[in-house]
Amino acid sequence: MSLMKIGKYDIRRLIGAGASSMVYLAWDSFHQREVAVKHLDPGMARTPHNIRLHRQLLVNEASLAGKLIHPHIVQIFDAVLDEDNAYVVMEYVPGGTLEQIIQPGKLAPFEQVIEIIFKCTRALDYAFRKGVTHRDIKPANILLASPGGSDIKITDFGAALHSASDATQVANLGSPAYMSPQQVREAPLDHRTDIYSLGVVMYQLLTGRLPFDADNNYSLIYRIANETPPSPLTYRADIPHAFCAIVSRAMEKDIDHRYQNWAEFSHDLALAFRNREIEHDAQTLPDTEKFQSLRAMAFFRDFNDAELWEIIGFAQWNQVQPGTVILKEGESGDHICFLAAGEAQVLRNGKLLDILTAGDCFGEIALFSAGNGVRSASVAATTVARVLTIRAVALQHASDTCRMHFYKAFLEVLSTRLSLTSSRVANA
Repeated sequence: MSLMKIGKYDIRRLIGAGASSMVYLAWDSFHQREVAVKHLDPGMARTPHNIRLHRQLLVNEASLAGKLIHPHIVQIFDAVLDEDNAYVVMEYVPGGTLEQIIQPGKLAPFEQVIEIIFKCTRALDYAFRKGVTHRDIKPANILLASPGGSDIKITDFGAALHSASDATQVANLGSPAYMSPQQVREAPLDHRTDIYSLGVVMYQLLTGRLPFDADNNYSLIYRIANETPPSPLTYRADIPHAFCAIVSRAMEKDIDHRYQNWAEFSHDLALAFRNREIEHDAQTLPDTEKFQSLRAMAFFRDFNDAELWEIIGFAQWNQVQPGTVILKEGESGDHICFLAAGEAQVLRNGKLLDILTAGDCFGEIALFSAGNGVRSASVAATTVARVLTIRAVALQHASDTCRMHFYKAFLEVLSTRLSLTSSRVANA
């Protein structure tokens, strides 16, 4: 039962505390949902300067309400910033922070680490395209959707730079251990400072150690600006070399030698994962590879990142052996399939009609037929193949924009097929 309220929100319990604010789990009775409320406590700030500073951080974070809508960024719902009260209301993420998996003996499997970092790159790329550089990437600002999982939400954009804003930016902020050399030198910053910081987070997730340690911040800043960190292999010999190479490039001191954009970072993560030295069940496809598979298909070229993550959430992925009948002629169908990898053949009455390769979709005719659609042909794998299946009921419950992009892409597929059929008939 709630013992206090902040604004219209019933406070349930304290879930975190910072230099000048408390974060509470609260209940939003209007929307019937749990939320997190970050409340500025002037008593914790000690000095008028600190009160002004942390109030500006809260204002900076509140300014993003409704602007960063991404499955891996914490959503800001509401904010109140007046003389008597200052708080921000945001999405509640129950899994805790990455701090729980950066200690030796508690480190996450390599698969989980790469998925976490990959999702961070996509979220920060989205923020960058919206004109936002986070500027305080660290494990405490990356939340797990559930304990032990690899779904994440980036939070705390209080120190963020807004390229399209005329507002005064908060200077000289960030956590020293995760700052880029440009940040500690107070040089002009862009998204590559976040790339460096995420490299430090990846280093720590892989090793349980920070790349630099020191007795005080001055020594730490000197080491960040001037020294090369030990290889992650110094602390953990079983780390795949490809992962070490990614960390090294993300943490390059020379900004021109660092990853120049988030797409390069994401690409190397996905490639390293595909070629990793870790054996895993072929049926268990990590979200990193699912995302890259969808992004590579022409069908999904107009879908944004958020819609691709939505599809990953409701689609079914399977690996099938040669000879497996994926769709059978004459059977009713309530789903559409995509060939993510491998080859398959289309057969009618045993006669070969077509060869399908990676990126092709099939089964959409029955799915969109009036009533209970019936398959007009069979599809059988001719190689080991990876098949993505989307059922009609899942598509019906997808977001409006995701559904719109599906229908638009289906129309393009059908138009192309009709054009090819007409050409064949004309040349027969």
